[in-house]
Amino acid sequence: MSLPFDRLAVLGAGTMGHGIAYAAAAGGFETRVYDVSRAALARGQEGVASLLEREVARERLDRAQANAMRARLGWTTDLGEAVDGAGGVIEAVPEQMALKLDLWARVDRLASREALLATNTSALSISEMAAALASPARLVGMHFFNPVPRMRLVEIVRTHDTPEAIVTSAAAVASAMGKESVVVLESPGFVTTRVNALIGNEAFYMLAEGIASARDIDTALKLGLNHPMGPFELVDLVGLDTRLAVLQHLHERLGEKYRPCPLLVEY
Repeated sequence: MSLPFDRLAVLGAGTMGHGIAYAAAAGGFETRVYDVSRAALARGQEGVASLLEREVARERLDRAQANAMRARLGWTTDLGEAVDGAGGVIEAVPEQMALKLDLWARVDRLASREALLATNTSALSISEMAAALASPARLVGMHFFNPVPRMRLVEIVRTHDTPEAIVTSAAAVASAMGKESVVVLESPGFVTTRVNALIGNEAFYMLAEGIASARDIDTALKLGLNHPMGPFELVDLVGLDTRLAVLQHLHERLGEKYRPCPLLVEY
């Protein structure tokens, strides 16, 4: 498959960021990963190395393929170095609007005018983030799922102003990474986060009411509803702070059915 461009920047080396970087390298992109923290970059590198070794051990990659992927990855605390010459920029920093606005304002001064600009937010407003850009219509959502190397879906989130060419470019990037994409009009929580937040919140209510243990609730959803991961396993992966922040945002925008369970808030 021909790539829409050669070089990609991933902003944020955390769980989602280094997962996206892994998928980008697997798709053939020269990928630079940026983070303000050298410790976070080191953890991201270790995470990618662990994924590569696991895939080699399972014979899904041979050693030459793993080495080629590792060679396509660069790690830096210099934002300008990360986005210089990049045909696409995917932001995957924590779900804090002020942090994202500050980062996109800096990217707007440094990135190519033709670069694809995408945010991996799972719930926040694309339009609000895009206000940091000189040309707000350039920003599109590319919502990846955790763990990125295994999960096949990318939600491409457009606004009413997003040009079709940008949606097409984002879909091409997702496809090169081996993902399938769906196109969603911007709304709080998009499709998957909106549904999944209700499931996870209800699981906490059932736990608080003593209906079943966390382990048994997870098992029930995995074996009875064919979910690959139970809601408590998932929240352990994404973080209680992230789950709470998403629910608070959806509660503010969509009403009482998204009010966070008090037990979740306590934890």
